[in-house]
Amino acid sequence: MSLGPLLTDVVVTFCLAAGILYHYGNCMRHHIVVTIAVLIAWYFSFLIVFVLPLDVSSTVYRQCIGENGTIVNQTELECKKPWSHVPDNVFPNLWRVVYWTSQCLTWLIMPVMQSYSRAGEFTWKGKIKSAIIDNTIYYGTYLFICGILLIYLALQPDMELDGQKLKAIASSASNTWGLFLLVLLLGYALVEVPRSLWNASKKGYLLHYAYFHAAKLSCDKCEAQDAVDDVLETLKALSAAVRSNHPQYRNLETILQKVPIEMRERMNRRPASDDSTLEPPTEKSLIRLHKQVIKALQTQHRTETQWDMLVKKIFLLEDVAKNQVSHDHRFKWSFPPQRSPILQAVFTPTVEWYWRCLLHSYVLKIGAIICSILSIFVVWSEVTFFNKEPVLSLFANFLNLAKADYDYFTIEVLSTLIIAYLCFCAYSTVLKIRVLNHYYIAPHHQTDEFSLIFSGMMLCRLTPPMCLNFLGLIHMDSHIIKKRILETHYTQVMGHMDVIAIISDGFNIYFPMLMLAFCLATYFSLGSRALSMLGFQQFVGDDELTGELVDEGRELIKRERRRLERNEESMNRRREFQERFGANSASRYRPTARSGNDPEHGEMTYLLPPSDETLGYITGR
Repeated sequence: MSLGPLLTDVVVTFCLAAGILYHYGNCMRHHIVVTIAVLIAWYFSFLIVFVLPLDVSSTVYRQCIGENGTIVNQTELECKKPWSHVPDNVFPNLWRVVYWTSQCLTWLIMPVMQSYSRAGEFTWKGKIKSAIIDNTIYYGTYLFICGILLIYLALQPDMELDGQKLKAIASSASNTWGLFLLVLLLGYALVEVPRSLWNASKKGYLLHYAYFHAAKLSCDKCEAQDAVDDVLETLKALSAAVRSNHPQYRNLETILQKVPIEMRERMNRRPASDDSTLEPPTEKSLIRLHKQVIKALQTQHRTETQWDMLVKKIFLLEDVAKNQVSHDHRFKWSFPPQRSPILQAVFTPTVEWYWRCLLHSYVLKIGAIICSILSIFVVWSEVTFFNKEPVLSLFANFLNLAKADYDYFTIEVLSTLIIAYLCFCAYSTVLKIRVLNHYYIAPHHQTDEFSLIFSGMMLCRLTPPMCLNFLGLIHMDSHIIKKRILETHYTQVMGHMDVIAIISDGFNIYFPMLMLAFCLATYFSLGSRALSMLGFQQFVGDDELTGELVDEGRELIKRERRRLERNEESMNRRREFQERFGANSASRYRPTARSGNDPEHGEMTYLLPPSDETLGYITGR
């Protein structure tokens, strides 16, 4: 036996989850409890994906021993032990810890944490109370459904409820919900992922789609800014009405601390409105305002982050379009990115031109073809995996060929690739659905706590049923193929969904067949066309409204480019001015403070730096 592969998966998976969390989250700004909870959720979900193939190969070995009888010598001669074999008690204990911890996180802890992150109360006790109240309907719905199921089972003549049956019911309810969502996500992603890769290889299409997205995102950005302006106006009015001796002054200061310094300065510079003399607020009104401020600031931060990333993407696409007609085969940036010296040495302008203008589109097309083949395999296997004889599931046939030669390494690699593709399709779809746009996973530490918690919840809810569905695809679930076989330790811990007959005999077997219907609907863009008819703007071919939004997005990007060019030119002039006349000249333009009539705040006297026209005259431009 060798614990090396398992320990390697455990360590590598932890490093992967921690690295991704560091890239997207902000450990210094986010609460430590949120960071730990999301790390555990991501880590345990990834661990299932990477360790389950080892459980599959171990099960193949145990099946071989069971089929060849109990004679030890004969068994050792006919069954090769896997290179990753571990003691039989390792996987059951590991799956119990991973599965039940992730289920507690996704159904009990993280929903409360998500509401806690947007609660408007001013104490941690009040935030927890508000979060529990917000989830009352959420929990009450599940308790009501569970109560109906328990009554139904209690009325069955041959049913005896015990601890194991109750755990099986809990697993069945969770996995059924996950399978329902999984079919919807995969039905969309199995078509959209290959199509997105193929469309991405067409630079003109991708650029037009980015312009369309810019026009829509600009509206969201303006709405988010208007919401922030409204709450800032309310805060300014309340600041004038609430003095330091007021009992709610401290709570108001807590709200003001949530507003960034530049926004507070902008708020203070605004002229007071006519209704600035408001009645002193109550604690309940401040709690509502606090919640509005948190939500408005999170929405504004999300939309601004999306806008900045989209603008950079469009600039890159426009640069690629310009460089494709270049004859010197050297990639030229409009706004050169900051890169390390090593990356600059490797990724030279010539190498970058061949990659972005020539090879990149071919790589995407090859990826689209591979993903299309995998999607066809998945859909076919989903539709036919309950057939035992003949075996129609392609994935089951692939693994049976590897089983015949006891090629455990191939079994593990194939299992990992299949599960990884299913996970990629499902998880990438969650972030693309428009109705879930208020959750956004942004790189470079720009993701807020609310979105991180949501991503952890979705991973914990989708991964277990996805892996259980995978075991059905490869014919290692005896209750689906209706054959007594030795099952994986994962299935033994998860249990089967045959406690309720309507679920085991119908839903969990035939519902995945609906995936074919969702795939066809996605292929013909029925959902996008229906939403477009209902007034939700979608990118639909040569539609007139789509063309108008594309033109609007192009104009927005032109204005953004001109603004950045002016800023860059101004910075270059100031830098040249400092280089010519010395760094000491800059000290004359720094702000100085002096005491005024207000004993707490001094009046700020600014010596304005020279204007761009003055700099141009001095530098000879």
